[in-house]
Order: sequence, then structure tokens, then C-alpha cells
Amino acid sequence: MPSATRNATSQPAKLPGGLSVVVRPMAHAESVAVGVWIKVGGRYERSALSGISHVLEHLLFKGTRTRSCEQLTQAIEGIGGSLNGFTAEEFTCYMAKVPAKHLDRALAVLSDMVLHPAFRPDDFEKEREVILEEIRMYEDAPAQYVQDLFNQLLWPNHPLGNLLSGTMATVRGIRRQDAVAHWRRFYHPRNMLVACAGALDPDRVLRRLRRAFAGRRPGLAGRVAPAPRAARGPQVRLYHKDTEQTHLCLGTPAMPRTHPQRFALELVHVLLGANMSSRLFHEVREKRGLVYEIGTQIKRYHDTGAFIISAGCDAAKLATTIQTVVEELRRIKRHRVGPQELRRAKDFYAGQLLMGLEDTMDHMLWMGEQAVTVGRIADARDVIQALERVSPEQIRRAARALFTPERCYLTAIGPVPEEEAEILRTLCRP
Repeated sequence: MPSATRNATSQPAKLPGGLSVVVRPMAHAESVAVGVWIKVGGRYERSALSGISHVLEHLLFKGTRTRSCEQLTQAIEGIGGSLNGFTAEEFTCYMAKVPAKHLDRALAVLSDMVLHPAFRPDDFEKEREVILEEIRMYEDAPAQYVQDLFNQLLWPNHPLGNLLSGTMATVRGIRRQDAVAHWRRFYHPRNMLVACAGALDPDRVLRRLRRAFAGRRPGLAGRVAPAPRAARGPQVRLYHKDTEQTHLCLGTPAMPRTHPQRFALELVHVLLGANMSSRLFHEVREKRGLVYEIGTQIKRYHDTGAFIISAGCDAAKLATTIQTVVEELRRIKRHRVGPQELRRAKDFYAGQLLMGLEDTMDHMLWMGEQAVTVGRIADARDVIQALERVSPEQIRRAARALFTPERCYLTAIGPVPEEEAEILRTLCRP
């Protein structure tokens, strides 16, 4: 077991002001990664303010009361580091990776960003335009946009179905005071977690964070609406666009983040579409030549999830592609996976996990997401052992729970006539 994972049982600690902290020393690292995680994302937004968490993320990079936008980026990039952030459904993260000797600077910059944003009116208006361009970019990228459309089909009229970026209308409607109020409500120590991994001294990290977050105002955690019950399928929605390829998402509702079947679900993902050895890649691309890219992904939330198959094909081959995919879903439901294929799937998952944990940024992300969502961090060895215990019959049971006609959803973007929707609905019966 690599040294990077030996302390994997360490759990988040609470500082006096309520800030959660998790620190992972990695003895052979030359860098350190720091992430400030806030328990707020797209799920926490009212429809009228859809996208406000993403707007706020952008604004925090525009400067603080004492640092301009250029000073923030130069403070990290000027020492060879990287500074970034992202918004998800259940959290927002601001992160930096720097040479180990510059850890104090990374902590100072990130804490300044989340605690002392400037919210200058001119910056707000400029960044609004940047985000509107980002939305236009997504709409012009069908391989990505079809994912958002799938979310809307699976979770209609619910924050999980909204675009994380917001829409043109909602972003135009968000005011500067809305962003400030959102920050005041959610950006306080009790709703934050700091994760650090790399060449570091844990006691030093804790001292710096106590100083940076001392005296901050208290606050309460936000609440989210429960995930809605999925409508009975098969559900099919086509979006006509004159593209060279038709891009599709075929998927089902899946288990929540901590569900007992989650390890079997991971293996279903590996077997069907996680790599070039997967069944879908072999059958749909290599054997039949229907697509260039095809793969699977899992979305995990605290009370729901999704299993999604994504691909791009010629519009004339759409029905054949879906039919071939559905046949593979039927096969994994009906027949137990063989011992050699199962061994390869388990070894692939374990290898990817352990190799990822050698990188300080990936290790920080691994710890931070678990700590901010479920409040504890799994030991990588325990995860691998849990996967080892998954039997072929458990995989088949998980597949049977997932792949049923009433749980099947399909979205596609391309030059596909609307009258083909009924044909595709008939095919979506795994």
C-alpha cells in the first residue's frame, strides 16, 4: 500500500469556530494541494436564482478587499502553482496546488478569497457577461449540453434538473445584492471544510487556519429539497439541431451516495463503460463501428443518483446504437459476470484509485468530497476490500434494480426527426 494512503483513516477535525479540517501528510510528495469546500451548490438554489452558486464562485476570483484579481492569480501562478474552483450540485470548491514550501501562501490566498471577497459592482457586471458567454459555449457543445438536458428529463422542476451555470434569464436576473446575500448565508466556518494533502506539517496547517478563520460570524447549514420520485419511463426527449453527430445520454436513476449497493454499482460502471476494455466500448465501437466514443458515469447525491451512458453517432445509426446498448444492459442483468472479467474490473478500480491517490490534488479531492458530503473519509484499503467482497450475483442484482423500462431515460441532440421518438421509446426497454 503506497504511503499516500496509510493515514486514510484520519477524519475531519473541528476548530473552535466550527471549521472542519482534514489533513493528509504524504511523505514523498513535493507539492501540497489545498481545497476550501463550502456546503452549497445547485441543489440549494431557488429557481429564480438558478446559477447563483456558480456566479458567486466566479466573483470570488475577481478579488478581495486587499488583493486584486491579478494579485490572487499571480500569488499562486507566480510560484509555479495552480488556482481553480468548481461548482457542483451539493458543494462548491476553491483549490490550489503549490510547491510544498509555499503552503502558507496557498492557505492565505484561499482563505482571503472565501472570507473577504470585494464584490465590486463593476466586477459583478463584467463577470455576468463572462458567464453568459459560458452558457452560450455549453449550448454550442452538444456532447456536454446533452448531459444537462438529461438532468432536466430525470429531475424536472427540481434544482437537480437545473443547469449549474443557470440560464440566460436567471443569470441576467441575479443582482449583486443576491450574490452578497448568498455568500453571507453559506460562506461561514460551520458550513466550510478545508482539505490539505501533500508535504505538510498538520499542526502548522491547523495553526494557520485557526488564525485565518478566527472571529468569523456563526451561521447555519442550508437545506435542500428532497429528490423527486422519478417519473415512470421509458422517457424520451429529442432536441433537433443540425450537428454532424447525434449525441445521446441513456440512463436511469441510481442509488444514493452511501447506499449498500454502491460497490456493486461501481463494478457495473467498470464492466459496462469505464475503459476501452468495457463491454459497451467493445460491442458498440470495436465490433460494430457505430460510435467513436462511448462511456458510462455515475452521479452521486445524498438521496439519489444516476447511471448514465453517453455516446455520439451518426443520426442514421441512432436507433441501432441504442438497440445495441440496451442489449448489453439486458445481458448484464441476465447473466452473471465471469471470474476473469470480474477480476479485471476489480483490479482496474483498485489500480485507478491507488494511482490517483499518489497525486496531491487528486488525494485532496478524494478526501474533501467525502468529508463535506458524508462527514467521514473512507480508507482506500477498506474500499478495495469492500469491492473484493462483491459477488457476480450482487452485480446482477444491482443491474436488475437499475435497468428496467420504467426507469429508462433518453435524451439526444442532433438532426433526428421528432417522429422517431416513439421508435426510440420502444427500444429503451432493457
